[in-house]
Order: sequence, then structure tokens, then C-alpha cells
Amino acid sequence: MTYGLLNTSDSNHSKWLARQEAIIASLRCQPFLLVVRPQLDDPLNSQRLLDQLKVLHDAGLRHVEVAWSSHVGWRRFVREIQGCCPGFYLGAASVVAMEALQDLHELDLAYAMAPCWDPSLVGAARDRGQLLIPGVLSPTEVQQTTAFGCRLVKLFPAVTVGVTYWKRLEAPMGPLPFVVAAGGLATSDLSGWLGAGHDAVALGRRAIGDPAVGDQAVDPELLGWLNWSPTSA
Repeated sequence: MTYGLLNTSDSNHSKWLARQEAIIASLRCQPFLLVVRPQLDDPLNSQRLLDQLKVLHDAGLRHVEVAWSSHVGWRRFVREIQGCCPGFYLGAASVVAMEALQDLHELDLAYAMAPCWDPSLVGAARDRGQLLIPGVLSPTEVQQTTAFGCRLVKLFPAVTVGVTYWKRLEAPMGPLPFVVAAGGLATSDLSGWLGAGHDAVALGRRAIGDPAVGDQAVDPELLGWLNWSPTSA
């Protein structure tokens, strides 16, 4: 199957490639990211989540993704994060619709992630110079995304296939793309999944307290990981 890569002289294609290299470099320095899903109909919940993110921002967290939504308040919430947490490498998660690409453009988000491999959606993002990291699960999807030019992918849902799955693909498939393991993983999984060869790990709601019930605590283990460095691995 051929997906028709653009000429590398194309400015948007060059931007797409550069954005891949930039997020890979950033994740090598801090190999995990936090995915949050704000309850946009609940202002109190959103404010509590924002307060949690401020704590993590000040503690040194680099990578945060906000699950995309067509809700009118989604862009406003992302702008609030951009305003109070300028140090975040901020992206969008759960991108499955073309309309999301306009939001990514208006907010100037450096990257986004999709839960699945959709060549038309990833191609549309690439043609705009936007980085949409595809989700993969099967060897076929890994091969197709690599042929497309994707230097990094998201293994999703990672918990379904287990911690040794990705490494087992290496023998028959050769060098694999940079991979972010995502789906069902908590801070306690970081050591095992990174040690098993995954380049980065996406953490979900278990890494922070549930703002819906007023729990604003942050996992102490996550705070400990914020002192991680490549030389300490």
C-alpha cells in the first residue's frame, strides 16, 4: 500500500518532520506525558484540574495532552493552560475528526495523538504541517505508519498487549519507530515499561486525583519521577 509521501522540499512536510524530531527529543529528556480529560460542563472541575496542572508545571512536568472535544469550551480551557503553564509541551489527545485540525491550528499546538491509524486524517494533518501521532496495535499498522514516514507512534491500548509485546516485534520487523505506550498505565508502570524498551509512557487519570470529587492530590511517585534524567536511567 502506498500513501504518497510529499516531496521533502515542501515547507509543510518539512515542518511535519521537524515537529516529529522536536517531540522525540523532548521525550528523551522526560519520557512520560500526562493525558487529562476536563469536564467542560463543570467549571469547578475544570478549575481544580487547572490547579493540579499548575502544581505539576511548577514541579517540572513537561508534557501534557488535553483530550480533544468538539465542546465549545475546549479551546478556552487549552488557552488557560497555555497562559498559566507556559513551560508545558502541550498537545491534544484522542483526535479522531478532521474538525480537530482547525483547533490545533488556531491554538498552535505542536502535536496531537490519535487512538488509531487513520491515513487520511494523519495525511491531512501532515499536509498542513501539523503533527498527528497515530495509534497502532498490530504489526501491519506499525509497518504502514513507518512507510508513511511516521518517526513515532503511540502503542494503544498498551495494557491489552502487555509490556513485552513491542520488543517481540523487533526481531521480525527490524528497527521500530519511537513509541509512546498509552492506555491503562499508571505512574507505577513507568519503570517496567520504560525498562522493557518503550521510549515513553502516557499516564492517565490515575496519576492525579479526581477533581470531580475535590481530590487535588498528585501521585507522590509522579513528583519523584519529575527528577528523572537520561543519565539516571
